[in-house]
Amino acid sequence: MNRIDVTMSLVVGGLFAIGFHLMLQRSLMRIVLGFVLLGHGTNLLLLVAGGTPGRSPVLDGEHGDATGTADPLPQAMALTSIVITFGLTAFLVALAYRSWRLSGHDEVRDDVEDRRIGTVRERDDTEPAPEPDRSTRVTTPGGDR
Repeated sequence: MNRIDVTMSLVVGGLFAIGFHLMLQRSLMRIVLGFVLLGHGTNLLLLVAGGTPGRSPVLDGEHGDATGTADPLPQAMALTSIVITFGLTAFLVALAYRSWRLSGHDEVRDDVEDRRIGTVRERDDTEPAPEPDRSTRVTTPGGDR
């Protein structure tokens, strides 16, 4: 592993760390920026995974040996990742803009219904489960009990 690979690995780790940190914020634009940084980190990770550059992956009849050629799969995956990241970013920006237009701010609030369901579940977990009624027997058509 050479010096450039170590540097790129640290940059990928930094992009992932900052992206996850931004995604845990309550502001929608910070969440979108965190998602964008995660996408850039993924693209850089795929670029590093491609290895060192080599000859063109297209082989003609003269060069039957495939040693020293670049692997085209990480490049194709990076291109696909760029397109998916762009589409999802555009969608998230549209959602954030719509939320800002409706509420006047881009902060995510807690949902009252989620809080109510959470307290009901906590209350149900503290109560002991009722014992099943074993006095009635149900038989199936095959005779199993």
